[in-house]
Amino acid sequence: MAAPRPSGGMDPRSGFCAATRTFHSLRPSAALPPDSLPATAAAYAFSILSSPLPDRPALVDAATSISVSYPSFLAAVRSLAGGLWSVLGLRPGDVVLVVSPSRIDVPVIDFALMSIGAVVSPANPASTAEEYTHMVALSRPVVALAAPEVAAKLPRNLRCVVIGSNEYKSLSSAGGVAPSPPVAVKQSDTAAVLYSSGTTGRVKAAAVSHRNLIAVISAHRNNRVIAEKEAAEAGEEPLPPTVTLFPLPLFHVFGFMMLLRSVAMGETAVLMDRFDFIAALRAIERYRVTLLPAAPPVLVAMIKSEEARRCDLSSLLFIGIGGAPLGREVAERFAAIFPNIELIQGYGLTETSGSVASTVGPDECKAYGSVGKLASHLEAKIVDPSTGEVLGPGQRGELWVRGPVVMKGYVGDDEATAATVDSEGWLKTGDLCYFNEDGLLYIVDRLKELIKYKGYQVPPAELEHILNSHPDIMDAAVIPYPDEDAGQLPMAFIVRKPGSNLTEQQVMDFVAKQVAPYKKVRRVAFVSAIPKSPAGKILRRELVEQAVSMGTSKL
Repeated sequence: MAAPRPSGGMDPRSGFCAATRTFHSLRPSAALPPDSLPATAAAYAFSILSSPLPDRPALVDAATSISVSYPSFLAAVRSLAGGLWSVLGLRPGDVVLVVSPSRIDVPVIDFALMSIGAVVSPANPASTAEEYTHMVALSRPVVALAAPEVAAKLPRNLRCVVIGSNEYKSLSSAGGVAPSPPVAVKQSDTAAVLYSSGTTGRVKAAAVSHRNLIAVISAHRNNRVIAEKEAAEAGEEPLPPTVTLFPLPLFHVFGFMMLLRSVAMGETAVLMDRFDFIAALRAIERYRVTLLPAAPPVLVAMIKSEEARRCDLSSLLFIGIGGAPLGREVAERFAAIFPNIELIQGYGLTETSGSVASTVGPDECKAYGSVGKLASHLEAKIVDPSTGEVLGPGQRGELWVRGPVVMKGYVGDDEATAATVDSEGWLKTGDLCYFNEDGLLYIVDRLKELIKYKGYQVPPAELEHILNSHPDIMDAAVIPYPDEDAGQLPMAFIVRKPGSNLTEQQVMDFVAKQVAPYKKVRRVAFVSAIPKSPAGKILRRELVEQAVSMGTSKL
């Protein structure tokens, strides 16, 4: 739990308390159920649904247009929960590996598992057999529920029920006859085991509690109340019901958290089996999508796409940005082309159940480059990674956060847990950040990804924002290239716009005009695509390996 907000000594503008060297949330406190009250995240989400149930679809399959109403969704969850309990014999604390693209079955499975106290462990359907073996060794699931096309890649010694098979369908049939009994699940019990993206090392398994997810839902609900109040005070029309397009995978914390939010708030979730930019534009047009969660490269693609200008995107009111820092240049260019779409910037980690900060309302959303203010219940510190000194507003250091969204720990890795969460509950994010005088948080870059050039620290994200502003560059990534004299050189991987003849020297000159000499890009490679995680994070390790293997002569 976060420490109580100090009664005095806190700057009401920045949220910084000089006495404790701690930043506190500036958001109004959001009500949470008492710790002692048994509750699952699924039960909490359903408890705040409007009564009667919303008359709009809960889920829509973007490819097939199949939709599921709220009454049908809740009935499907209850039926499957009964079958999971009576047929598979699942009990509270049992871990279940869920491996599938984002299809309508997945939300039903996730909510059914959580409702009986079983632990959801969603995994990437594109993973290799070796990666599944590693995940299974960490989370120790008792059974897997998997899409037909991925079931064969799972370890042979793990029982697997194929989604859509007769065996799977029989679970719901049995559950309809014998529903699961009421279970007393502690909020502190594990609700999900989420696998970290593994962009800086091997995948780890973060144990997230029901309390963590309840706090996330509560914070999102709180933000909506704030936004609606501000809109009413400004004399604006009430917002239409939210229809969210899910181009992001439900196994990733961003998608998992957004799905919980969508259901709890009675919204409509439009699911995409896999991300396809043109298909996403057409889905926005067809289903009158109002909210699009996306990583910054999607904005860059929209800016440079003729198709985006041809599609009817008039329903789209908000784009929720996550997964990586959003550069001011990209945000400003996007706002100039799409002035009626508000960019909601946010920041979270797998280890914080997907929630740390976000912008709320038009004024905050125009603070381009910021990921907003700390969510309710949270407090933060900015710590100098070299000296351990705790810093104040405007000073850069590693962000530490504490509060009810912080994970229980890494499953099967006590050493990594101890290195990440200290004895007082502070989670060390590994991100270089600062708060400004208004309590707005800015992410500079991952500490582990800073390029060390002749003793200087160069943030790759800063150079990537500049590169992506070039009209002939479709996508870009910057990595550290080993160098005997400098230590590391900033090297850019560039995806040129079709038909462009952009040269290496032109790329380097373009950046050099806008940065200090030590930040200049000193090597360039042209590629057809930038490798990214499902959440849109650049897989820099792959690019470093590629750069080294290419060798000097081939660059």
